[in-house]
Amino acid sequence: MHGAPALPPDFSHFAYVNPDAPKGGRLTMGLLGTFDSLNPFIVRGIPVQAVRGHVYESLLTRGYDEPFTLYGLLASRVETDPDRSVVTFTIDPDATFSDGVPVTADDVIFSWALLRDHGRPNYRTYYAKVAKAEALGPRKVRFDLAGANDRELPLILGLMPVLPRHATDPAHFEETTLKPPLGSGPYVVESVDAGKSVTLTRNPRWWGRDRAVNRGLWNFDTIRFDWYRDDNAWFEAFRKGLYDIRVETDPGRWETAYGFPAARDGRVVKEEFPTGLPRGMAAFVFNTRRPVFADLAVREAIVRLFDFEWINHNLFFDRYRRTGSFFEGSELSHRGRPADATERALLAPFPDAVRPDVMAGTDAPPVSDGSGRDRAALKAALDRLAEAGYALDGGVLRHRATGQPLTFEILVTTKDHERLALAFARSLERAGIVPAIRVVDAVQFEQRRIQFDFDMIPNRWDQSLSPGNEQAFYWGSASAGEPGSRNYMGVRSPAVDATIAALLRARSREDFVSAVRALDRVLISGHYVVPLYHLPTQWVARWSDVRPPAATSLYGWLPETWWRAGGR
Repeated sequence: MHGAPALPPDFSHFAYVNPDAPKGGRLTMGLLGTFDSLNPFIVRGIPVQAVRGHVYESLLTRGYDEPFTLYGLLASRVETDPDRSVVTFTIDPDATFSDGVPVTADDVIFSWALLRDHGRPNYRTYYAKVAKAEALGPRKVRFDLAGANDRELPLILGLMPVLPRHATDPAHFEETTLKPPLGSGPYVVESVDAGKSVTLTRNPRWWGRDRAVNRGLWNFDTIRFDWYRDDNAWFEAFRKGLYDIRVETDPGRWETAYGFPAARDGRVVKEEFPTGLPRGMAAFVFNTRRPVFADLAVREAIVRLFDFEWINHNLFFDRYRRTGSFFEGSELSHRGRPADATERALLAPFPDAVRPDVMAGTDAPPVSDGSGRDRAALKAALDRLAEAGYALDGGVLRHRATGQPLTFEILVTTKDHERLALAFARSLERAGIVPAIRVVDAVQFEQRRIQFDFDMIPNRWDQSLSPGNEQAFYWGSASAGEPGSRNYMGVRSPAVDATIAALLRARSREDFVSAVRALDRVLISGHYVVPLYHLPTQWVARWSDVRPPAATSLYGWLPETWWRAGGR
């Protein structure tokens, strides 16, 4: 994206893989929830996301030791001009789909047009920026990007999934399906147990097995994904060895629940992996489309009422760190950094978009005394609510003009989120706010989230070291009314739109970082979420015969680089 790739054209493998990893054996992964579709490219349904990387491939693939650098996968060559107004991909002559049919320029153009017209909103947004696509030969495709003013677009197109034209029905593409898809990737779908499990097997004719970008990856002959509806059942299944790798995010469980026999005798191993990525924003999300959250003062007051110190100590063994940035823990975060000249110039047309303390980089999330009954925090919240027109009336906070109580629903789907919501609700009730907590199953939660049918939900946005077009999908004004986008809070801010446009047109890493920090400042100042917390490292538990490579990527642990000892 910026600068030059770190690896030379003749590199043999990525540094974060074991190029001699044994092939073979079976990996079983456990997931929470359910699924009803094998199509991950559409809004409808709950898809099996693993299909994207295991079955379908793209023209280029990420190097996970760099912020955003792509190397050839289906494409053996890529050409672009200094302005990135055009990009041309040449397809590897050996590239084939799993049925042996060659991948052609026609498949690439077909995929682009299909996803532009019928794919998820992010695909439609990205691919509509292409002015023209044309085949320059059977294996060569050219995209004209004139007028897009988007320097990330050639990379986005490089990551576009390539679907087989001969095996894809455009007329029914937007319908959910459990029919095994046809792709060019290392695996094919072997079997499906609707809503419960999917089994993938290695394609013995996979065209890319000897390419440098794939060396040391995709080491298992079979990968099975099992879904669990209940969080406790999900963990118990791991204890019993029903799946091999578990990512843990609950400090209470990490500290106290891994004393079972297999963990004591070394058959289960707990590991912490470093990551250079932003820590992500986990939060309770305000749906600002709802009148109750339309007032920034109300949102700010509710943020003040989240008692992180009490929750972290009493529920989480003090293992979490408080999140105060959408790009926490990286150079992209505004925290502790005053806005530079580039940021100030970018934000100058929007003088009210950023609070002074956020502009100075001196802001921090509210800190309580940890008692669970911090009177100073309560008073600060009530003062802010008074500015918004609310006053206590018999212990209930009501709007002075309408008499309506301040009440809203927190929608959750897991036991962990329910426990957190209950703890938050106790603080809200002390301020006279009347929260309701509704627990729904994973299917209903996803349906309501997609349609923005909620007051408040827990959510997490993960970020890379090179945020780009997806930021418009997360926070852009155009996505606020687009069901299926990840703009769950309903942000409609010209300042946000301007900072996203600036990061997309940045030609240097310095200008790019400034634009992202400016975006971070606007989002934090808008109080669109109640920021929660993050872990300083990635926690992963594994059964000991499943092994990771010695080196960890900049992005943290990558399951596609693991293998089974002895290949069993």
